[in-house]
Amino acid sequence: MSDRQPPRRRVPGPARPVRPSGGRRPGPGARPARRPGGPRPNAPRVIRLGSPRPRLRLVSLALTLVMVAFVVRLLQVQAVDAGAYTAKAEQNRYVGRTLAAERGGITDRNGVTLASSVDAYDITADPTLFTAKATKVADAPEQAAALLAPILGQSVDSVAGKLRTENTRYTLLAHRQTPQVWNQIKDLKNTLAAKAETDPGTADVLGGVLAVPASKRVYPNGDLAAGILGWVNADGKGGGGIEQQLNKQLAGTDGKIRYAQSGGRQVPTAGSTETPAVAGSDVELTIDRDIQWAAQNAITEQVEKSKADRGYVIVQDTQTGEILAMANAPGFDPNDLSSADSDALGNAALQDAFEPGSTAKVMSMAAVLEENVATPATHVVVPNRLHRGDRLFQDDIDHATWNLTLNGVLAKSSNIGTILATGQLGKTQQEANQVLYSYLRKFGIGSATGLGFPGETNGILAPAGDWSTSQQYTIPFGQGVSINAMQAASVYSTIANGGVRVEPTLVRGTKDADGRFTPAAKAKKTRVVSEKTAKTLAQMLESVVDDEEGTGTKARIPGYRVAGKTGTANRVDPATGKYHGYTSSFAGFAPADKPRITVYCAIQNATEGSYFGGQICGPIYKDVMEFALKTLQVPPTGAEAARLPVSFDP
Repeated sequence: MSDRQPPRRRVPGPARPVRPSGGRRPGPGARPARRPGGPRPNAPRVIRLGSPRPRLRLVSLALTLVMVAFVVRLLQVQAVDAGAYTAKAEQNRYVGRTLAAERGGITDRNGVTLASSVDAYDITADPTLFTAKATKVADAPEQAAALLAPILGQSVDSVAGKLRTENTRYTLLAHRQTPQVWNQIKDLKNTLAAKAETDPGTADVLGGVLAVPASKRVYPNGDLAAGILGWVNADGKGGGGIEQQLNKQLAGTDGKIRYAQSGGRQVPTAGSTETPAVAGSDVELTIDRDIQWAAQNAITEQVEKSKADRGYVIVQDTQTGEILAMANAPGFDPNDLSSADSDALGNAALQDAFEPGSTAKVMSMAAVLEENVATPATHVVVPNRLHRGDRLFQDDIDHATWNLTLNGVLAKSSNIGTILATGQLGKTQQEANQVLYSYLRKFGIGSATGLGFPGETNGILAPAGDWSTSQQYTIPFGQGVSINAMQAASVYSTIANGGVRVEPTLVRGTKDADGRFTPAAKAKKTRVVSEKTAKTLAQMLESVVDDEEGTGTKARIPGYRVAGKTGTANRVDPATGKYHGYTSSFAGFAPADKPRITVYCAIQNATEGSYFGGQICGPIYKDVMEFALKTLQVPPTGAEAARLPVSFDP
């Protein structure tokens, strides 16, 4: 066994410090070549991670800034601008529209309907649903218009233009269409929508077409009383007559509704607000439909027969002033204004001003009797010609000298006799003019009738001091002064009512939505002449009809005492302002001794057959008066006529 030990493994000791170049050791205080524990020369380099804190701080700052931005924006949206954004959201989601009030009806005095409202639809659209984005086609408005235009009776361009309206979700395509029209459109909508679901190439271009319930005005009697009723225009407002005059009462108060919609349809579960509409009041007129029909039929036939420009008939209750009929010819149908003659629109009986002629002589006689300058028996010698001022006056026919009573002057309608009688009203002609003027004004000439009807004329009556040389002699027999038909009728109703003028009325009252009836205000009454004068005038007017020398024999009604007066006046042509043609008229009341009804008739510019008032208006007066007396069940009095003398023996 060997005593030799194995060699020991060499263990490296601590590293020696590197000596500086030159082989010198560092002296005292010299900086060591490396720090204790530092890497040794030629040792591998260790990569250490940097501190994460700076990066975390940077990320935290960025996140904080982002959060601050979000908070600021949220505060702006939810607090500062909340109202504006809410309004925009509601504007896009909510739609508001007007709820049209049901228009009140119009009836005659017996409750017969003359004008009413029926169900209809306003055809509307949401233009935002016709854009290329909404429909996926560029020409959706044109495609929709091509389908809608024939149904609505409009041009394709017009409908397409409405569908392209910008910055709105509502446009009106057509106003007050019948249910049949909407049903046609609805069928098209359903067909197109069904096809669009099965065929991706088909666009639903009618999805944005809607219907809003409305009402349409109808006049069940066609042209009957159209001049009184008027019509309702496209905006739903009265365009003439009672419809215009009482539009506020008839129209009621519209309501409002606001609701959510989606895809052009109302969302039933979403909240909505509604202010209900208040229906308009019903209006009851004074006219009687049957008497109106009789008057309108009679005047229409005579205007056509005489080939006249136009004519009018008024029937009035002498005691109350209520108008029982006011007929015009030619007329118009308010259901179809597109076919109406523009010259026939309106109410000519109130809107035409014309010279009345001899029917106005009753006012001259009233002044003479009331001023006690003559009596019905006063003798008046009437020559064939009378020179006054700068003119030579004559009667409608040549005649030898007439020896007439004042009653005869009226019965034979003598212009010359009337000039002579009214000349006695003053010591001078100027004084006589002033007296006559005062009576004309009392009778309502030159003033509004009191009806307040749209377009009504006051007529023309110059102050007495402004009468020309000829006017001071022509006005007594009805030339040189202008009136309307209602004023003429009112004159005779005043005499029939014992000399008291009652303002005419067309409306008896109104009934509101709750059924409460409010009668019209009582008519104003004015004493014009004494009861004695009125009674005397009634007897004188009987001579015009009853006496064989009278001019109104065609107005006789068997069994009744009739008072009346004919008129044939030179007519001023409204187109030229010169005299051309004649105004033919007849006015009167019955029963003469216990008056109940006044009838006035006038025809303008009869060009075929007779143009004398007694010949063409006398028969109209007879027919209408007879019908009215029977309708109102007015019996004859059975008393004998006074039969005042017409002439005297010299």
